[in-house]
Amino acid sequence: MPIMYNTGEWFKVRPDYYRKVELATPDWPLDLDLEYMLVVAAPYGGPLAATRDPTKLVPVKGTARPMVRIFDTTGRETGHILWNHGKLIAMGWSDTEDLICVQENATVFVFDMFGREKESYSIGDEASVTKILEAKVFQSSAGTGVAVMTTSGRIFLKQNSNKTERKLPDIPNSSINCSCWEIVTEGRNSYCLLGREREIIKLFPGETVGTITANLFEKPHDKIIKISVSYNHQHLALYTNTGLLWLGSVDMRQKYCEFDTGRKDMPLQMEWIMNTHNSEADAVVISYPSYLLIVNRKADRSDFPYDPMMFLVPEMDGVRIITQSSHEMIQRLPKCVENIFAVNSQEPASYLFEAQKKFEEKSYKSDEYLSMCRDKIDLAVKECIQAASFEFCPETQKSLLRTANFGKGFIHHHNPDEYMRIMRILRVLNTLRHERIGMPLSFKQFSHLNPEVILSRLVFRKHYAVAIQVAKHLNLPESWILEHWAYHKVMNDPNDNEVARKITEKFKNPSVVGISFCNIASKAHQAGRDELAIKLLELEPRTWLHVPLLLKMRKFDRAVGSATQSGDTELITQVLLEMKMHMMLSNLHMTIRDYPLALNMYKKIMRESNRAGLYGIYNTESDHKAIAEYYFQNAIESKSLESNLSPIGNAYSQGRCPLEADLCADTSRLLKLQKVLDAKYKAGLNGMSVHDTILALLQLGELKEAERIRNEFKVPERRFWWLRVLTLSERSKWDELEKLSKSKKSPIGYDPFVEVCLKQNNIVEARKYIPKCRDQRKVHWFMRANLWEEALDCAFEQRDLHSLYELQKKDALVNDRHLLSKVCGFIAALESRK
Repeated sequence: MPIMYNTGEWFKVRPDYYRKVELATPDWPLDLDLEYMLVVAAPYGGPLAATRDPTKLVPVKGTARPMVRIFDTTGRETGHILWNHGKLIAMGWSDTEDLICVQENATVFVFDMFGREKESYSIGDEASVTKILEAKVFQSSAGTGVAVMTTSGRIFLKQNSNKTERKLPDIPNSSINCSCWEIVTEGRNSYCLLGREREIIKLFPGETVGTITANLFEKPHDKIIKISVSYNHQHLALYTNTGLLWLGSVDMRQKYCEFDTGRKDMPLQMEWIMNTHNSEADAVVISYPSYLLIVNRKADRSDFPYDPMMFLVPEMDGVRIITQSSHEMIQRLPKCVENIFAVNSQEPASYLFEAQKKFEEKSYKSDEYLSMCRDKIDLAVKECIQAASFEFCPETQKSLLRTANFGKGFIHHHNPDEYMRIMRILRVLNTLRHERIGMPLSFKQFSHLNPEVILSRLVFRKHYAVAIQVAKHLNLPESWILEHWAYHKVMNDPNDNEVARKITEKFKNPSVVGISFCNIASKAHQAGRDELAIKLLELEPRTWLHVPLLLKMRKFDRAVGSATQSGDTELITQVLLEMKMHMMLSNLHMTIRDYPLALNMYKKIMRESNRAGLYGIYNTESDHKAIAEYYFQNAIESKSLESNLSPIGNAYSQGRCPLEADLCADTSRLLKLQKVLDAKYKAGLNGMSVHDTILALLQLGELKEAERIRNEFKVPERRFWWLRVLTLSERSKWDELEKLSKSKKSPIGYDPFVEVCLKQNNIVEARKYIPKCRDQRKVHWFMRANLWEEALDCAFEQRDLHSLYELQKKDALVNDRHLLSKVCGFIAALESRK
């Protein structure tokens, strides 16, 4: 069915259709004439760099110094580089939109798209000494690489700035000059193809000498002057000085065609046109002054008149053409677009598109067209959605999406997810293609880069508002974009209060999560704006994140405050050690005294590492009790307690600790007394407690000395009696023990007397004291002494049935008939009285 819609820029290179897509027209500065410039453009709608072509005569305007100017695709200048290095040999763009410039001495400079230098590196000493003739910037699996050809005919290759350079094999018969060369990437390896006269030389890393391939062309020619490798490094195009074009595989084993262009002039560029629907390439585009030629693998051609100077930019789904007055893209026509808009197309999507148009016109023919595609309505809807993604014109996109929306109403249980996804992406793509943004990406390029890379490029170009809206539209996190916006504010807005206010307003939105004010404060510190950094840190609720930056800023008072507020002891320790390293001790003590937790942690650190430092803290705080404890610990460790008791006691007195002060005085007197007694009795009394000293004297039989110490140190009478009972029993002084029991009423009772006698197995002496014990304990002691008769009589006298029953179970009574009958009689007598 005949449908003519948006097909004016289609052209046919049999058997396929191609199209020219008009992109935003660049508005170049008035002083920029591309005819006299060397231009390199980044793929994926990236920036382009231009510098004067040294091989052309051009009137000098402004400074005579070389300058590299950087533009976006709309002609807006984003930066420039005053080239004050050596001779510039070549330029190229990395996959991260960095400009790579190679100069004659093999030094490579890397700039961002605003002209700021990022890094520099060298290709190697040998290349630096022999100088460079030509250079190529290429993409590899390891990143963006640089290859150089020296004046000696050697080729060096560096796959990225971090890898070492590799010298490729020698060129056979190197006395003959090469006319062209190109770098090919195959997996992880990159190698070089050189054109020399009528042969191609392959230089592969690791080989000793290059391999030569000749006789590729059937028709006569003098030499190969152009080599072009496809974007996917699978196809090769060769161009000779007689206008012959050879197309084939990159390994040169398969030849697609040989074509005579009929032109003898030197082409400007030659690039492969990649397909939109797969990763293949079917045609090359060759640019001449004012002329463009397209030749496919079937040896068919199409040509167009063009501006005198044009620059070809290979893309993954076509070739962009940049001229002084236009910016276009040549693509192989996507099959789904051809199915819908081609003349006499009878595909279901074409009928559905016409049915939707007639439906809008309220024509009955809509149903007729719909009936032609009803059986394949799902395929038609899918092709309309897919075709919309390939279109650059918003009106065409809308028409195709309206058609898809119309058609999916006739599909039961249709899943609209793909429809919604494509619609969201197209809104983003149309925004990116706007002249204010200048990123003319295709749908295939957008899908390859992924939205995160697109957002990062928008952020780098400082399109923060657009980036945030795109992130929201694609349901991606936006917090990191706001963080970069905050970095920009910190670096460029001089008003601290205004910056802090704006950042607070932006970040108070509850949908913004994952923002770290500490990262922004760190940027402020790097910019030398410490006051702003502190203001930003105050907005961060997680206090433990404050500490590293505060320490870096030497704001120790705030750092210790934040650390103690977090309650993290390891963090507090880190802060204290950092403060100890950079502060005077007096200032350190004054700073941490307001933070009890930090102060206690510092004391612990000093106690374990440098206890002498504790005295300074205690003295600063007038903590006399702690000073006394410090003296005491030192005295114990140095074994000089006696000489230090006086200052310890004074410190306790000043600290209002009377009990501890009295103990120090008593200890001092005891030590002096022990020294005298030790000299007299040689008993090793020095360092003993009062208790042990009295015990030792009693064991020596020095009762008077023991009583003197008892009186002097106010030892309780009960304790003194206990000590006397123990020592007399141990020394078997039973008479003296009896005298002691009769001297006065025992303050400790008579149970201890019985206990020590039984301990010494002296039943006779024990029998003397049992009657003096309390009634409820007598039976117990008789039983302990094995005095069973007395135990029975005492229990019966006390009417203690429980004790009698206990006695009845004893083996001594069971085996003694007399005692057993006696206990049974006592039990019976007591039970009869109940």
